[in-house]
Amino acid sequence: VQLQASGGGSVQAGDSLRLSCAASGPTFRPYTMGWFRQVPGKEREFVAAIKGSGGSTYYADSVKGRFTMSRDNAKNTVNLLMNRLKPEDTAVYYCAAGRQIIVSSISRDQAYDYWGQGTQVTVSS
Repeated sequence: VQLQASGGGSVQAGDSLRLSCAASGPTFRPYTMGWFRQVPGKEREFVAAIKGSGGSTYYADSVKGRFTMSRDNAKNTVNLLMNRLKPEDTAVYYCAAGRQIIVSSISRDQAYDYWGQGTQVTVSS
């Protein structure tokens, strides 16, 4: 599976952005998809995830209520709609894919097998 993230940019606090991640390969549906973010000098941080079957979503507390993750299995894409952005949301955002990820591991980056190249999101105050 190859992943291509897009949609990053520079915005003002309070604005919205939508990130997209396109996946190659015919077997997209079974994969759990996740978004992580990282700032220089810090560990990669879980943002959101969506299961392949059923489409259940999971969010970090820091983004719950502001970010919405969705997937379109027909188009092999996932999206992350980010509303009410804050300066602390500034990071490089990565999409990731993994199979058979149990819920208790869904926020762990080690659970994911494939990673996209990252897209920069910068939020200024």
